[in-house]
Amino acid sequence: MLELVSNWYKKRFSDPHAVTLVFILIAIALSIYFFADILMPLLVAIVFAYLLERPVTALTRYGIPRTLSVVIVLAVSATILILIVFGILPSVWQQVVTLTADMPEMLSQLQKFSLSLPEKYPDYVNAQQIKNITDSATTYVVELGQGIVSQSFKSLINLVALMIYVILVPLLIFFFLKDKRLLVDGATRFIPANRRLASQVWAEMNIQITNYIRGKVIEIFIVGGVSYIAFTVLGLAYSSLLAVLVGLSVLIPFIGAAIVTIPVFLVGLFQWGFAPAFGYLAIVYGIIQALDGNLLVPLLFSEAVNLHPTSIIVAVLLFGGLWGFWGVFFAIPLATLVKAVINAMSKRSNVDVIQES
Repeated sequence: MLELVSNWYKKRFSDPHAVTLVFILIAIALSIYFFADILMPLLVAIVFAYLLERPVTALTRYGIPRTLSVVIVLAVSATILILIVFGILPSVWQQVVTLTADMPEMLSQLQKFSLSLPEKYPDYVNAQQIKNITDSATTYVVELGQGIVSQSFKSLINLVALMIYVILVPLLIFFFLKDKRLLVDGATRFIPANRRLASQVWAEMNIQITNYIRGKVIEIFIVGGVSYIAFTVLGLAYSSLLAVLVGLSVLIPFIGAAIVTIPVFLVGLFQWGFAPAFGYLAIVYGIIQALDGNLLVPLLFSEAVNLHPTSIIVAVLLFGGLWGFWGVFFAIPLATLVKAVINAMSKRSNVDVIQES
């Protein structure tokens, strides 16, 4: 057994290029794992830099200097972001407050409906079980409301940290875009010369990450916007809040859509009951999810490496558990990274076998 492990180790890591690749991956993973909070502004700036790189490159093709292109793109992006913050967030926050205030009445209706079940179906439903479930739900909602309030106060306390983000992140984005080549060349000086496999994996991942971030942002806006229009036309309460949740749910493949379905259907059920309007909501929502999964995702992520749904779910659970939100956000690129590393190592092994033969 030890000989088998030893032979595998020698076969895989006798090449200094493979050792360099593994060293880089371990160093990045440990840095993010232990210093995620400190590096958070840097990660946010990198995400936005990837998102804005394409419009900057497009402007430079028209002869506009890169620095001026960066300034133009950042100015337009800041304007759009300000419009979103002052146009959408106040409405969403107001609906969060309204929903929190309406929650006791909704729980009361749920309790009345639940208590009527033992009378209608005495052989299947126990009154004590219903009472335990409703009590647990009430306690959870109360704790959730208290959590929202406490988070609001924490947000006020962390206003200084927010201001640091507002100042620091745009500066980082500006320098990442303006001095991209200079920063990349400077970073390569700290990497050993034997980096053929690392360069191969980086070239593939650079394309994947750029495509993924750009595609996800577009998908969020399209799915959220279409959901808002549909919910507003149907007259669904809390349409802005629910549309934002539906839009953000695309960050978590498969699992996000399943989770956000619960509040959408619960709000519709409390508002209309089992009326035709609730059926229309279910049909429209199903169409939105079907079009997103079968039309929008293939169009936006046509350049992405194909991954099996099981691999994506495992990646979401694994990287989300390790790095929280950013692990979930980058679950697919990280899974693609693992696949790219395996492919690079396999190609190297095949080349070695051919050379030996």
